[in-house]
Amino acid sequence: MLAALLLTLLVLVGGELILWWIGGRSPKRQRNAVVAARPVGDPLWQGPDSSAIPAGSEGDLIRYGQDLIARTGYYFGPGGVVGRKANGMNCQNCHIDAGRRPWGNNFGGVRSAYPKFKERRGAVEDIAQRVADCFERSLNGVAPDSTSREVQAMIAYMEWLGMGVPKGKKPAGAGIEAIPYLERAADPAKGRQLYTLKCQTCHGPEGAGLKDKDGRVYVYPPLWGDHSYNTGASLYRLSRLAGFMFSNMPWGADYRKPQLTAEEAWDLAAFIDSQPRPVKVFRQDWPDVTLKPVDHPFGPFADSFGSVQHKFGPFPPIVRARDGIQKKSSK
Repeated sequence: MLAALLLTLLVLVGGELILWWIGGRSPKRQRNAVVAARPVGDPLWQGPDSSAIPAGSEGDLIRYGQDLIARTGYYFGPGGVVGRKANGMNCQNCHIDAGRRPWGNNFGGVRSAYPKFKERRGAVEDIAQRVADCFERSLNGVAPDSTSREVQAMIAYMEWLGMGVPKGKKPAGAGIEAIPYLERAADPAKGRQLYTLKCQTCHGPEGAGLKDKDGRVYVYPPLWGDHSYNTGASLYRLSRLAGFMFSNMPWGADYRKPQLTAEEAWDLAAFIDSQPRPVKVFRQDWPDVTLKPVDHPFGPFADSFGSVQHKFGPFPPIVRARDGIQKKSSK
C-alpha cells in the first residue's frame, strides 16, 4: 500500500517537473499570473439550478432542451432516437454542465445578445442559426429544422438560463476565457507530451473519446478523428480551444483551480487541432476578410502572414499588423 502511494507521488511530481521543463518556468506561477490578470468586479455568471425550472408545459420544454444539450448523441447521433443528424458528440461536451459553468463556454449571454451581427456570417443571426451552426460544425452534421420541437426546446432552455441578464449585457464569465497570446508559435510536439501526461486517460491515446455502456452518448468526447468536430468549428481555432481547456481541463479543473498553464493550453491546442478530423469548407465565412480572427487558418487574409502562422502563431505580429491596417482604413 505504502509502495503504491509513493509510486503515485513520484509520477505526479515527475509529471509536474516534466511540464516545468517543457514550459520553461513554474507551472504554478504561470497559472497564478493568468488568474491574477482577470478583471475584478462583477461576480461571474452562474447558471441556475435545474430545480428552478418552472412547472407546466413551459417547464417541460425547457427540461427537454436541457436533456437535448446534455445528451445530443442519444437524440441525434448515429443511432439517434429523433434523427441521425450528428457525429455522436453532445452539445455539453463543448458547453460544460449543459451550458451553465462560468468560462465553460456557457449560454449565460445568449438570450441577452441575440439576435446579433456575426462577423463570421457577415449578417445578423438569431439563436436558431447559432444552433444550426453547432450541428453543422461542432457536431459535423446536418442542422435540424429550426421549427422542430427539439430546436425550440434548446432555444427555450438557453433563454431560460439567461433570463436574469439585461438585454445587451454580456455577463462576466460568459463564453470562453481569452488567455494571453504566446510570443512564439504554439508547439504540437510539446502538446503531444502534455496530452500523454494529462489527457489520454479520459480521451484515449488516439483521441477517440469514451462512450457510455449503451454506446450512444460520449462520456468523454473524441478530440479528433471521424466523430469529432470539423475544420469549420470554433474549437478548430487555437485561441478558442486553448481558452476552453485552460479553464476546464483536465477533468476536475475549473476557472478557480486551473491545472494547465496558458502556455500548456496553447501547445495542447496545437497538438489536438493538428490531428486528422473531418474537413468541411464554409466558403461564405467572413465575407469581410479584415474581420477574420488572427487564428483563423484559412485564407484569403487581409495581411501578409501565411496560413501556418495564422494556425499556430506567433499571433502578436499579426495583431500588430491588423491594428495598423484598421488604423489606415479608419482615416
